[in-house]
Amino acid sequence: MNYARITGTGSYLPEQIMTNHDLEKIVDTSDEWIRSRTGIEQRHIAPSEQNTSDLAEPAARRALQAAGRVPEEVDLLIVATTTPDRTFPSTACLLQQKLGIHGPPAFDIQAVCSGFVYALSVADQYIKTGMARCVLVVGAEKLSRIVNWKDRTTCVLFADGAGAVVLEADNKPGIISTHIHADGSYESLLTTVERQPGTDQERLADGTAFIEMKGNEVFKIAVNTLGSLVDQTLSAAGYSADDLDWLVPHQANHRIIQATARKLGMSLDQVVLTVNRHGNTSAASVPLALDTAVRDGRIKSGDLILMEAFGGGFTWGSALVRF
Repeated sequence: MNYARITGTGSYLPEQIMTNHDLEKIVDTSDEWIRSRTGIEQRHIAPSEQNTSDLAEPAARRALQAAGRVPEEVDLLIVATTTPDRTFPSTACLLQQKLGIHGPPAFDIQAVCSGFVYALSVADQYIKTGMARCVLVVGAEKLSRIVNWKDRTTCVLFADGAGAVVLEADNKPGIISTHIHADGSYESLLTTVERQPGTDQERLADGTAFIEMKGNEVFKIAVNTLGSLVDQTLSAAGYSADDLDWLVPHQANHRIIQATARKLGMSLDQVVLTVNRHGNTSAASVPLALDTAVRDGRIKSGDLILMEAFGGGFTWGSALVRF
């Protein structure tokens, strides 16, 4: 039987760093307020000329290099993003062009912050069924394009970046199981609002919409949902929380991550935390965090990892992975 194994990771962050003190100059907020509620200290912001596919390319190349593969060996390319370069072609096709890949299927997945886990689940099925042997999965976002820089409850959260993994067919399990879910009845709690031409909203973002969120409601549902998801994931695979080496969560909010770790009975020393430096990069946050921990030597071959995410839709998902 074919199994999907992660053989390489990569990531990329734009050069510009926006600190909490920088935000104090443009919106009514403070470093203490942001840190205490989110755990975020800084975030990376892409310049106007840098698109999502431009962020994805270096992350993809670094993942391929880590796996010892070249672009021509990729037989499926999936990009998870909620901030595509254009309505069409897909960001995956634009990235495919930048990488010089010709012919294999390439498509986007839009599940907001859960996008990378969704894409990982799809790639896993392609490899298990024998339809692909080398899959490049990228999570990339330019959320600064749809941020309302006058809304202090959201502009402090979101940021830009990209993360990638290479999945290859193996005879030993790498991805043990994935679990993805959605419930559209909560769409109004975390959504985008269209700009109104000729109003001040024109200056809020350079995209066509900006983010609105009812933070308290999202927080409560996320904590409860992720707790149930953790139980489902471990139970389905016949593991317990004691078997886990690492939790690699979506980097949305330090308090949500802490609550999930408590549910698992895990020390924060076993949790990969990058939210303080990266902010919430939506579909990019899990692969960014994974690559960070792989490259600094924390995550090693043989480790058992639980990745999980929760995002607008609502969507949520998990992946249990033997690295």
